[in-house]
Amino acid sequence: MKALFAIFAAVLWAQLALAIDTAPAFADPAQQARYERVIRELRCLQCRSETIADSNATLAADLRRQTREMMAAGKSDQEIFQHMVDRYGDYVLYKPPVTPRTWLLWGAPILLLVGGGAIAAFVIARKSHLPDTDPADPGLGAS
Repeated sequence: MKALFAIFAAVLWAQLALAIDTAPAFADPAQQARYERVIRELRCLQCRSETIADSNATLAADLRRQTREMMAAGKSDQEIFQHMVDRYGDYVLYKPPVTPRTWLLWGAPILLLVGGGAIAAFVIARKSHLPDTDPADPGLGAS
C-alpha cells in the first residue's frame, strides 16, 4: 500500500513540475513580479482555459519567451498586450476590453440575472393566485 501511495505522490509531483517556467528569472524582483503579472493576464490559445503562466503547452512557452524578450527590450505592459492582441486578437487577453463586440460577453451575467428574476417573479405571482386547497380532493375540504 505504501508503494502505491509513493507512486501516486510521485505522479502528482511530476505533473506540477511540468508547468514550471524554465527561463531564468529577472535579476530585479520588481521586473520579475511584473513579468509574473503580465503572463497571468494572457490566455493560452491552445489550452483556452489557462493563462500562459499555468500552461505547459509549447505555444504558451513561446508566448512567455516573447513576453520576456519584449520586457527585456523595455516595452511597457500596454505595448506587450497590444502586440499580442494585434497578433492573436482580443481572445488572448484574460480580461477582454469592453467594446461593442464584447458587450454581450460582459452583459450576459446581468441579462441572465434579470431574466431569471423576471421568470421567478412570474411563477411566484401565478402560484399566489391559486387556491390553497384542491377542489378535486374530497379529504381536504371536509373537517
